[in-house]
Amino acid sequence: MRWGIAATVAAAVIGTGAAVLVIGRRASEGMVNPVAAARERTGPVLVQSLGAGRVTFTPGPASERPGRWAVEWGEDGHAVVEDVLHRDGSGVTRRLVRADRGTLAPGTEVRFTPRVYLGDPARALGLPFTETAVEGELGALPAWRLDGVRGTWVILVHGLGDDRQQALPVLPELQRLGLPVLVLGYRGDPGAPASPDGLGHFGETEWRDVEAAVRLALESGAGRVVLYGWSVGATIALQTAVRSTWASSIASLVLDSPVLDWPATARKGAARAGFRGAAAELGALAAEGRTGVDLADFARLAEGTDLRMPTLVLHGPDDPVAPFRAAERLAAHRPDVVSLQAFPGGDHAALWNTAPERYTETLRRWLTPFL
Repeated sequence: MRWGIAATVAAAVIGTGAAVLVIGRRASEGMVNPVAAARERTGPVLVQSLGAGRVTFTPGPASERPGRWAVEWGEDGHAVVEDVLHRDGSGVTRRLVRADRGTLAPGTEVRFTPRVYLGDPARALGLPFTETAVEGELGALPAWRLDGVRGTWVILVHGLGDDRQQALPVLPELQRLGLPVLVLGYRGDPGAPASPDGLGHFGETEWRDVEAAVRLALESGAGRVVLYGWSVGATIALQTAVRSTWASSIASLVLDSPVLDWPATARKGAARAGFRGAAAELGALAAEGRTGVDLADFARLAEGTDLRMPTLVLHGPDDPVAPFRAAERLAAHRPDVVSLQAFPGGDHAALWNTAPERYTETLRRWLTPFL
């Protein structure tokens, strides 16, 4: 019914019924296609000058944001910057931590991204790991396994449009705490089986891949597990905690920027792709139809109705993808199990970048009781 009404209205606004279907499909692509969902965080920023341990950029929201960020350019240029040392109307000077790929020079056009670390745990952080596989219902799923001395394992689940590298910033703290870790690649990821229809389903199917990782951890000696996800990966973790046969072995959840208001996130996704008004609504409805998301079931999940374990929600009040008000509703509905920590100025699924020390300390305090 929603689709029929929206299509009729949009057809009058946009054009013929056939055009409506095409527009809806195009507007939904970034929400359902793991490849199309890969995000560029910001528009280009220009390098103005470089000095000893510092670099000056053109001013703007990207170059002025607090915290630790990567700047990328060309095919593989990559550097890391942190503290803003000086800003005025003509430029923003930041501390240059390292330039590890390519040559950064005045006039270089760069993009700010959260990908401070690149590669696997050994190359990026010097942490020993094993490349392993989790046997899921569609086949072998790639995973990084890091050993630890604790009986609690942590399973890390990246968000849509990202990959396992998203988990790299938190691995040093998890290892300091002695926690064994699995960083999971799920259906649709490079090296993992494709979803049968080639689409992402916002956790409606992907949760079974995380359940397979829970099973592997328990079979490998884990007494219990913590599920930790970003963005849609957080939603997948939440789905697993509610639906899994082994839910009783899930000690806690850590949800970074979880997608809890699916229609609003779908509309925002269509808008980021350049669709507005009726076209954005069509994109959201098309994404709903293509992925098979059950909105009533999703709403129940987002309210935490069936949530049984302590849950840490990390979220930015100005998140441009997943509305903060949905996280507030979850915390208000289930104050018995949900702790909400706000990160002002934090970008979607990049809260660590905004405040690395605070984020790491919050994580340490939360996980310590589960060791």
